[in-house]
Amino acid sequence: MNYLLDTSTCSLLMAHAPYATSHFNSLSDLNDYLFTCTIVRGEILFGIQKLRIGRRRQDLENQAINLFDELPCLAVPKEAADYYAPMKNYAEQHGTPLSENDLWIAATAMALDAILVTADSDFQRIAEFGLRLEDWTN
Repeated sequence: MNYLLDTSTCSLLMAHAPYATSHFNSLSDLNDYLFTCTIVRGEILFGIQKLRIGRRRQDLENQAINLFDELPCLAVPKEAADYYAPMKNYAEQHGTPLSENDLWIAATAMALDAILVTADSDFQRIAEFGLRLEDWTN
């Protein structure tokens, strides 16, 4: 199986959350492919850069470096656009728009035939497009 880890899941792994870490370790020992994408990496790095310079920011930078050293980061493939457009249109027509980044993350998961691992319930709004979701918080 392919697993795209979103921003919420990467944050949980950086914080060493027990359930997320357990899932990560159990799957990475098998033939499963765990990865993130450039959008998630950008969100994590942006969140860190917004913090004041200090110990907390340095700790998070170190945790991010460690995670990104271990977790492949894939580019958004051009096929993601084929999923992005109908999902965005659907969400807007139903009055439940998602953030641009979330739409691109979901589209990337679809294009790469991956399960999107997230604690963000917003993705449920577009699951009917065949987006497969897992939550590693429990």
